[in-house]
Amino acid sequence: MGHRVAVAGATGNLGREVIRTLSERAFPADRVVALASGRAVGSQVSYGEDAVLTAASQEKHDWSGTDLLFVAPGATAPAALATRAARAGVLVVDLTGASGAPPIVPEVNPEALSRAMESGRILSSPGPAATLLTLVAKPLHDLFGATRAVVTGHIPTSEAGKEAMDELFSQTRAFYVNDPFPPEHLPKPIAFNLYPGVGGPEDDGSTDEELRLVEEVAGLLGLPVTATLVRVPVFIGATLAVHLTFEREVDEDAAREALRDAPGLAVLDRREEGGYVSAAESAGEDLVYVSRLRRDPTVSNGLALWIAGDNLRKGGALNAVQVAEEAHQHDLIGV
Repeated sequence: MGHRVAVAGATGNLGREVIRTLSERAFPADRVVALASGRAVGSQVSYGEDAVLTAASQEKHDWSGTDLLFVAPGATAPAALATRAARAGVLVVDLTGASGAPPIVPEVNPEALSRAMESGRILSSPGPAATLLTLVAKPLHDLFGATRAVVTGHIPTSEAGKEAMDELFSQTRAFYVNDPFPPEHLPKPIAFNLYPGVGGPEDDGSTDEELRLVEEVAGLLGLPVTATLVRVPVFIGATLAVHLTFEREVDEDAAREALRDAPGLAVLDRREEGGYVSAAESAGEDLVYVSRLRRDPTVSNGLALWIAGDNLRKGGALNAVQVAEEAHQHDLIGV
């Protein structure tokens, strides 16, 4: 028997990807409903090869007919929405981080699923940077005991929504015809530019997205992180330059072997020009790629590496659907 599934924020980048992933992975759903707010109500979203969903009003949705809800960026008041649905008996997978629920990456902390259910019916699929980082750090942590991560994340425009992607396109075109291109949806011009301002500023000098990364990695792996997130002129594909420090002596060959054996990862690291994976090459892929693995000689027991992954796939929709699949396997949906 399938589940009755709803996706809030269904017309945004990540909401559409959730719906596509549900179809691609043949998630057991008897019905999938697209939800939106405002002018997005009535928009159409593809589901599978032939089906088209028409987005209904999030505010008017009857939760008694829903077993599982995905809350994607673009959903109105996501924390309140998740709480309201959970109180109605719906299992919620929150992709926005607004609910404050414990983050889950099935390959990293599957045991968190049962703990999260004990404290409520809301599960959290973390942001792309935290998902990619912990997926790679987990097998290394198991080997050597990771104690610290220093991260520079390169975050594509798709993380800021379709309007930001359109802004990159229009500014690039304007540049070539010498037209002005003032920013509208992003704080600075993004075409042929990059800037360290992903998220709103916080009192300590961090941004809220950097703090989200720090908190989610702590929840997933207990690993302290210091991070700078940089908006880059890329449509899809996130990359992270990472420096990890460990308790125990690092064996580079053992690290490579552990990464090759870990689920969801691929090591593509040839010590030659172009022997690494770029953001564009990771777009459309479910795997997360590791390149440029090397010792960090500035610290004891340090490794430096490069991570590339599709922020809308494993960094977003795929992980959320995998969380729901775990819940299905444990008979936690519709109970």
